[in-house]
Amino acid sequence: MSPVWFITGCSTGFGHELAKQVIARGDRAVVTARDKARLAGLVGGHEAATLALALDVTRTDQIEAAAQAALQRFGRIDILVNNAGYGYMAAVEEGEETEIRRQFDANVFGLFAMTRAILPIMRRQRRGHVISISSVAGFIGFPGSGYYAASKHAVEGWADALAAEGKPIGIRVTCVEPGPFRTDWAGRSMTQTPNRIADYAETAGARMGNAKAGSGKQPGDPARAAAAIIRIAGIENPPRHLVLGAFGVDAVTKTLRERLAEVEAWRELGLSADFPA
Repeated sequence: MSPVWFITGCSTGFGHELAKQVIARGDRAVVTARDKARLAGLVGGHEAATLALALDVTRTDQIEAAAQAALQRFGRIDILVNNAGYGYMAAVEEGEETEIRRQFDANVFGLFAMTRAILPIMRRQRRGHVISISSVAGFIGFPGSGYYAASKHAVEGWADALAAEGKPIGIRVTCVEPGPFRTDWAGRSMTQTPNRIADYAETAGARMGNAKAGSGKQPGDPARAAAAIIRIAGIENPPRHLVLGAFGVDAVTKTLRERLAEVEAWRELGLSADFPA
């Protein structure tokens, strides 16, 4: 039997492209979006192998209903792709409490709740793969993206724990960390707080301006990214981290090397904090 995918946030971007390729290859798929009508083009002609559902991941009632509908339709879920979420840009000092919490509800708490709803199914199967679309921002906090980076850092730490808990019972965990890709993320799936403090104009303010201006010119190809995700989905030993795109690979590699060098440079001071032997 072909594997069963459950993909959130399929109306646009990575989720849409991934769902399109999964369905085209003949796998079974539960595809979701807040507006179910936007999924018609994906599932049309493939009704026997697909299930389209309305799902807002910030609503636990919809999460539970979607998980049960998927189980009733296909009897199992092999691969969960946590893709729903969005970006929020602001200098840290300029961040607005309502917007910060709204982003965490979608990117963090909604993702956690969605996974908790699917884990009992995978645990009974003794097999499953939880794939969460993170970001290079899961490793690096860029100017203007502090709160977005915080949401992705949260997912990365949570995924480390889930990987350790799930491995003995056959549940694998991957975070996908794209750099800039040519989706409509900057145009549609990102909100910004206006830069009002002049001292941040050359850091956060400049990057926020470049994010909008560069939309549609990013080097990453969403179709190739989706193919890469399909390649690692469901295999016995998938990567814990899948960094996508040259910008992301180079930036993450540089950051991790610098971080390790800093730990080593301050090693003696760090070790001195223990009780004497």
